[in-house]
Amino acid sequence: MQKLVATDHSVQISGLQKQFTRHDSGEVNRVIDDVSFAVPKNSFFTLLGPSGCGKTTTLRCLAGLETADRGEIWMNGQAVFSAAAGRDVPPDSRPIAMVPQSYGIWPHMKVFDNAAFPLRYGRKTYPRPETQRRVLTMLEQVGLSEYADRWSTQLSGGQQQRLALARALLCEPEVLLLDEPLSNLDAKLRSQLRTELRSFQQKFGVTTIYVTHDQGEALAMSDTIVVMNRGRIEQIGSPSEIYDSPATRFVADFVGSANLIPGVLDRPAGSRDRVVDAKTTLGVVRCERFTTPPAPPTAGQEIFVCIRPENIRVITASREAEGPNRFPGRIMTAEYLGDRQEMVVTVGDVTLRAHADAHFDAHPGDDVTVVLDPAWTVALWS
Repeated sequence: MQKLVATDHSVQISGLQKQFTRHDSGEVNRVIDDVSFAVPKNSFFTLLGPSGCGKTTTLRCLAGLETADRGEIWMNGQAVFSAAAGRDVPPDSRPIAMVPQSYGIWPHMKVFDNAAFPLRYGRKTYPRPETQRRVLTMLEQVGLSEYADRWSTQLSGGQQQRLALARALLCEPEVLLLDEPLSNLDAKLRSQLRTELRSFQQKFGVTTIYVTHDQGEALAMSDTIVVMNRGRIEQIGSPSEIYDSPATRFVADFVGSANLIPGVLDRPAGSRDRVVDAKTTLGVVRCERFTTPPAPPTAGQEIFVCIRPENIRVITASREAEGPNRFPGRIMTAEYLGDRQEMVVTVGDVTLRAHADAHFDAHPGDDVTVVLDPAWTVALWS
């Protein structure tokens, strides 16, 4: 077992694999397939993906609640799991605290006792006066000090979420694990609490690994996002990198709204111009965004062109438009949403979703010119 050297990372996972076997059929399902990543200290790090992609199983392996079949997990320079070395540190000896999706609030305890539990029975216990001080201070910081003597069942969903977070932070973890803690709340409360969660994370400076299927949560809260699909990592990057420069069709389609146009490579990027031209049913589309291809690209290979609706400009057909990526189209539908119009425009056989100015005077059936901004047009290799 070779020690990983990265003092600026709280958590490192290398080559993690986990599979389950169905007892009735013997079918093997590999839910984590060669997953590796590093989590910077004090950052908000999100595992994002659809149900069944392996994100929660990865989190449970970090917590020690599942044992991986292969790979290593390091926390603050210490190995907590190594399949090759037969090392598997138990959950209560790992420097973590976890908030499960159900919060794990005990209904037979009052708010104070729920929060105080790790200080009474955890890794590090305190005398009663110090426990009292720490718990009341934490409850005040999460806005629950006036509820200390209430039964936990009297709390709302948002208050229970704050209580679960307070209890986890009282463990003084080096790494905080959060498994879809907002999924059971209504949309308005989710929006409010995601802001609070991010604020608490920054206030306490604890490295946080957050699991969600909600792209909005991931984009709004994260320093780094790992997009997972079928047990594998599709892309790792900042929210803007994931959204503006998706590496695969899956990422482009799963995160946000995207137009995906099939085509073939017409001109690979040169060493100087750093642009890609793709032949599509629209015509030749210039792409100024692309990731490093898995193999040297060649003219004629199949690719996809990706562009977000907000990066498509819709103008009247009679108006002159300069530059590349201009195509004649026809408006099929237009929805006024106050700050913009959302349109469906056909260009030949291709249907595009586009955003137009709220006061753009055009209607279904009108001929228009569609302009795809090359600076935000992405060539996808897979």
